[in-house]
Amino acid sequence: MADQTHVLFVEDDDVIREATQLALERDGFAVTAMPDGLSGLEAFRANRPDIALLDVMVPGLDGVSLCRRIRDDSTVPVIMLSARADSIDVVLGLEAGADDYVTKPFDGAVLVARIRAVLRRFGHASGGDRTDADTAPVDGGVLTFGDLEVDTEGMEVLKAGQPVALTPTEMRLLLEFSSAPGTVLSRDKLLERVWDYGWGGDTRVVDVHVQRLRTKIGQDRIETVRGFGYKLKA
Repeated sequence: MADQTHVLFVEDDDVIREATQLALERDGFAVTAMPDGLSGLEAFRANRPDIALLDVMVPGLDGVSLCRRIRDDSTVPVIMLSARADSIDVVLGLEAGADDYVTKPFDGAVLVARIRAVLRRFGHASGGDRTDADTAPVDGGVLTFGDLEVDTEGMEVLKAGQPVALTPTEMRLLLEFSSAPGTVLSRDKLLERVWDYGWGGDTRVVDVHVQRLRTKIGQDRIETVRGFGYKLKA
């Protein structure tokens, strides 16, 4: 398992859990599969996986609550699984700290592609270190925007001199904005650059992450340009 990407998969449906586990293992992942949220939390704490796949509706501790518990002490990437694309559970999962979501029923190849896309962003694509291609195109150094300081080499953020804790996805999003302050970035462009989507994606992922980022760096730092996207105030 040491040389494989370790996936924690929490799903209460026996058929889906077993079939998905087999599919992921065929693609070279090591999988720990659990049927409920409480056992999933125990497995997470015991094994510290590289990525977590959490079904929203699992017994004991639902997927959204489990995601929050994971986020209490880890920035490991999390993908939520939801049975309905229009469900409020999607937004709740993203607000809880998930990095992406996949709608059920899902195609195994699509799920693997989404997992690999998330892992590339987090530097686990081949079980190795990040490459220059995995980072946003920002010149090295400390960038300053009012009371906000972004260290693009040390990957640290300060607001009014105080450190700001960002998840890797939030950091990549901020780096994209920092690379072009004052320039409007569309949701589709952010999906492509931050989430590595080579296809159309749900822009709610962008909207929720922008809102989460705003709560950490200042509500007025990122401006909404209606009908176009977002921009970082220079």
